[in-house]
Amino acid sequence: MFGFMKGPGKNRQLDEIIGRIEMNMSNNYKDAAQDNLRELARALEELTASGKMGEKQRLYYEGRLSTFRERMKNFTHKDQKPTW
Repeated sequence: MFGFMKGPGKNRQLDEIIGRIEMNMSNNYKDAAQDNLRELARALEELTASGKMGEKQRLYYEGRLSTFRERMKNFTHKDQKPTW
């Protein structure tokens, strides 16, 4: 569309998955967020293997994936402490 809109993080499929991860995390939907994280990892691996991503895009999305993995280490229902 516009040249300035292009950048390392412009892959619609991956951006949609990232949006779902962020939405599920903000709503505390832990299982759904974990499922989306696995989906992001699979999609990134497939796009990288097929050669459909440039180096800058790959590095950008690998960084996002790594950040989400770190933030979601203990983001599960089994790690949730009861408050009652």
